[in-house]
Amino acid sequence: MPLQQVETASEYIREKTDGFVPDFGIILGTGLGSLVNDIEVSHTLSYADIPGFPVSTVESHSGKLIFGKLSGQKIVCMQGRFHYYEGYDMQQVAMPVRVMKWLGVHTLLVSNACGSLNPEYKVSELMVIEDHISLFLPHNPLTGKHIPEFGDRFPDMSEVYDKTLVSRALDIATANQIPVHSGVYVAVTGPQLETRSEYRVLRQLGGDVVGMSTVPEVIAARQLGLRCFGLSVITDLGIPETLEKAEFSKIIAAAQKAEPSIRLILKELLTYM
Repeated sequence: MPLQQVETASEYIREKTDGFVPDFGIILGTGLGSLVNDIEVSHTLSYADIPGFPVSTVESHSGKLIFGKLSGQKIVCMQGRFHYYEGYDMQQVAMPVRVMKWLGVHTLLVSNACGSLNPEYKVSELMVIEDHISLFLPHNPLTGKHIPEFGDRFPDMSEVYDKTLVSRALDIATANQIPVHSGVYVAVTGPQLETRSEYRVLRQLGGDVVGMSTVPEVIAARQLGLRCFGLSVITDLGIPETLEKAEFSKIIAAAQKAEPSIRLILKELLTYM
C-alpha cells in the first residue's frame, strides 16, 4: 500500500537524520544537481538505502536525498528524480513528494530541463512555470483507491503554481539581469523526443515548453496541500521549421550553463519565506 510505504520510508529517514524536520522540498532535474554545493549539509541518504524508495536510472541523476540548510532554511533536496519512462508507476514517481510531506515539508520547489515550443525562447534561458498541461493521461498519481491521508479525492488544480512565488522569482531574475520567461509546461511520457508534427500540435495546445517530468510530482504535492513552484531550463528548441537533431550531451551542457542562474533564483526565493 502506498500509505504504508510512505510511513515506513519516513520513519527510516527520521531515524537516520536524527529527526531532521525540513520545511522546503527541492527536486533537481537533468543536469541541475550542483545546487547541493550551496547546501549546508547535515545528512545525506542514498535512495537505494531507503525502504521502498525507487532508484534513479538516468545519467546525471545522482540518486541522493540531501538534508541541511539553504539560505537559512531547512530543506530536503532530491539530487535526481524518477520518471514514468524509466518503468516506474505513478505511485512510485509520487512517493518522494509524499515522503517529504510526512517529514514536514510545506513548500515544493521543482526544476527541470525541457524543450522549447515557443520561438521566442532560447537555449539555456529559464521559464517560470505558470501552469501545465498533462499528457500523461490516463496515467496519474491520484488514480486508484483513494487514500484520505493524501488529501482530497478531487483536488482543485485551478492554481497549481503559487502566484506569489512566481511573481517573486520573476522579480529576482529581472533584478539580476537573468533572461527569464513565464509560461506553460506540457508533460509527456517520453523517453523519445517529439516529431516535428508533435511539436506543432503541442504549441497549438498552448504549451511553451515540453518535458517528461514535474507534473506528476506537482499533482501529488497539490493534493497534499503543498505550495508549488516550478522552474524550467530550455535545453533544446522544438521549433518544427528549424528543428535540429537532439544530442543528450548538448542537453546536459545547456542545463549546466543555466545552473548558476537557477541556483541564484532558488536561493533568493528561499530568503522570502
